Formats: sequence, structure tokens, C-alpha cells
Amino acid sequence: MDKDFKMVATTISGLESVLADELRKLGAREVKEGIRSVYFRGDKGFMYKANIALRTAIRILKPIKRSKVFDEEDLYEAIQRIKWERFLDVDGTFAIDAVVFSRNFTTNSHYISLKSKDAVADYFMFKYKKRPNVDLKTPDVKIHIHIHKEWLTISLDSSGDSLHKRGYRSATNIAPINEVLAAGLVLLSGYKGEENFIDPMCGSGTLLIEAAMIANNIPANINRKHFAFENWKDYDEDLYFVIQDSLLKKIRNSHFKIMGFDKAPSAVKKARQNIINANLEEFIGVHHVNFFNSKKEVFGKTTILFNPPYGERLNINVEEFYRSIGDTLKHGYPNSTAWLITSDISALKFVGLRTSKRVPIKNGDLDCRFVRYELYEGSKKLKKEVPN
Repeated sequence: MDKDFKMVATTISGLESVLADELRKLGAREVKEGIRSVYFRGDKGFMYKANIALRTAIRILKPIKRSKVFDEEDLYEAIQRIKWERFLDVDGTFAIDAVVFSRNFTTNSHYISLKSKDAVADYFMFKYKKRPNVDLKTPDVKIHIHIHKEWLTISLDSSGDSLHKRGYRSATNIAPINEVLAAGLVLLSGYKGEENFIDPMCGSGTLLIEAAMIANNIPANINRKHFAFENWKDYDEDLYFVIQDSLLKKIRNSHFKIMGFDKAPSAVKKARQNIINANLEEFIGVHHVNFFNSKKEVFGKTTILFNPPYGERLNINVEEFYRSIGDTLKHGYPNSTAWLITSDISALKFVGLRTSKRVPIKNGDLDCRFVRYELYEGSKKLKKEVPN
């Protein structure tokens, strides 16, 4: 049986607790939240499972060395002390990325990557009179260098491409929401597939797809073609398929409605194509509808979750736009919980409904708020309104 080892799952700022919860439910041990990261322990099979199943992880790193470094010479020597042939063939390829948060290193992360690459290449040159090649696109081994203050952590990246690249999105609109963020928002909303789900401004359908995968317990990265760990020397293909099969057996069927609206026919077309790519067309309906002319046409409790256009994507009157959101929710969607994410935090006052929760979160470089509105039947609804 494989031994447990330490791992790090990276994520988006604001989703650390969501990712930690996912890891615990998946069976990780010693789960501890960091900044844009969660630390945990598991065996090789769990590393495979984490890559396939986690919805809010960007990548899964396996640390292989930790040491103190105070300058570039220390960094070079620390890398040279690793027996790299355990992980990489001299005829193989590798790539290095670096993240640096240290006053001891005044050079940028790219330079640290280059210095680290030289250390790995020189190790092989000294020992085997030959060096592996660098391949930035599809390396056999991807190495991650992290320097925080005086601490260096060298890790193997088991994911390769960022885990937000699920493999289903072929068609996108301007500034589509990242799949990891989309899944995080759905999980933050508390939606589990036990009620209806509507995205009234669905764009290319990412929120709908992530919601449907959550509702049906479909592993987030089941459509991925490749993970970096498949190139590792200790890759166990039989174990991988055992893990994959065990996750597939846990898929269930949710019978509640999942619907998306968009006023742009081109967005509806793109969303439908992505939904087909994800093999979810039997679970999701997408309709050419302007949300502002709509009303709730499904029975029962409903989660409404959307990412309205904002920032550079918003070419209209902000006050009017957000007031229309509030009016449409207020009059057309009783017995619902509405969530929206925006970076235009000052615009929320125009919605005219009291938020019952506000979660700070990052969308790329933008500081956003993910806010909740409770929409009640009849007179209760009015109690939540606030005058402007």
C-alpha cells in the first residue's frame, strides 16, 4: 500500500474553505487552509482522485523538498541536492514555474524559473554528460518552485494544465467565468441539486455546466484528456482506472430543472455546444430569453445564480441595469434564493433588496462580492426591501 505524503491544492482567493471542505469529503487527511491553497495528506491513489474530482482546485502539487534559502546561490544548491533521476529521465523534458514572495530575491519569478532550470540541467550534465530538454507546452515533468520569505518549497505539479481546463468548453463569449470560480460559486450558494437552478444571464454556460455536474455528482475533470502525473515514473495506470471507476459509480441523477437564459442568440448557441461537449444536454435547458422580461415558470424552491456583465463588459447605464435586476427578482421570482457576483460593488445599492450574505472573492484580478438575496412569497418579500 502506498504511503501518505503531503500535498498542496492551489485555488482562487476566497475559495480556500470551499476547497478544504471538498478535500475532507473526498477523504483527505490533515487538511489545513493556507492563502490561495489548502495543505493535506493522502496516498498516490488520492492524488489521482483529487485531480479528477476536485471542483475548486487549480492544481495539485506534491512537495519533494523544503529548505531555507537566502539568495540565488542557496536556491541553485538546494535544487542540485535533489536526485532528479528519480523523477526525470535524461532524455525526458521538463518545465519550471516559480512563485516568489521574498525580499531576499529582488529578481522576478521568470528569472528564478530560469535559474532553477539551469540547476536541474547542470545536475544531469555533471552526472550524465547530457541534459534533458525544456518543453514549456507538454513537458514530461512540471516542477513548481515556491519561495516565501526564506523558505523554498520544490514540488512536482501532478496536474499539468490548470484544472479549470475541464475539457468541455470549446465556445466562449467575452470574459467567460473561470470553471473553478464557477464551481466555487455554486458550492458557496449551498446548491446540491435538490431544487431548481437558473442562470438568467448564462453566457457560454459555464455556471450551468458546473451546477449540473454538482447536482449529478459527476467528477469535475472527467472530460480531461491528460494529467501530468500520467508521465511520472511511478504512474500506476491500473490504480488510476480503479479510482476513476469508483468515482463514476457515485454519479447520481438529479431530477430538478437546470435552466439558462440569455438575450443573445450567439450566447445560447455557444452554451448549448459546451453543454453537448460535457454530455449534459439531458440535464440542462438553455433558452433565448431576456431576463428582464421573464418570470419564474418552475414550481418550488429555486437557486438563481448569475454573473451579470460588469467592468469593461458593461456598456450600459449601471443604475438602470442593477435596478432592473432587483425589480425582476422581486416581482418575478418568489420562493427563490438569488446570488450574483460583481466587481461593481457600489452598483449593488441600486438592486433595492437587502443582501442576506456577502462573500469577498477574486475574479481574476478583480475584487468582487458574491451576494445573496432571499426572495419570499407575498408579503414576506416586501420585508426584505430597503429604500434607496
